[in-house]
This record gives sequence, structure tokens and C-alpha cells, in this order.
Amino acid sequence: MINLADLGNGLFEAVGGGLLYSNVYRLYKDKMLKGVFWAPTAFFTAWGYWNCFYYPHLNQWFSFTGGLLVVSANSIWVYLALKYRKNDGSNNNKTPSKNDAPLGS
Repeated sequence: MINLADLGNGLFEAVGGGLLYSNVYRLYKDKMLKGVFWAPTAFFTAWGYWNCFYYPHLNQWFSFTGGLLVVSANSIWVYLALKYRKNDGSNNNKTPSKNDAPLGS
């Protein structure tokens, strides 16, 4: 029988993981970190690793699967954030994107 609470939580985790991968892509593309501190995401990454241990003990396999997406995206993001945190963007040959336009344009 499907545990609806596990299914609901697993769906939230999976959607959240997918959205977090958009942050990973953006950081990888920009190759610089501005206006964001990496430590909160590192904390939630640690919590994600805990969840990967904890969910199976509760037989919450949907949550575990969604949690894998969250923790993998956060892990990659923290790695990239630490890698690019001192990059000011002046020498990365970045092509401006539509998101780089000033407000109101």
C-alpha cells in the first residue's frame, strides 16, 4: 500500500530537486557567485545526507528518491559555489544572457 504522506513528501522533494538543478546550471554558466552565501546551502546539503540515511529507516522510499535529487543538486551547487566564490567575473568570457539586462529594460 502506498503511504500518501511519503508520496506527497517525495513529490515535494523531487520538484525541489529539479528546481535546485536550475540553480546549479545558472552558477555553472555564470562561473561566479555574487550576493549569495554558500554556508546555508551547505547546511541543507548536510541535512539532505541525513535524510538519505533517515528515510529508508522509515520505509519512505518516495521521500528517499526525491531526497537524492535534492542532496545531489545541493552538493554540486556547494562545490561550484566554493570553486567560483573568488571569481569576480572579469575574466570568464561569459556571454550576457537575457537575465543580465538591467531592470526595466
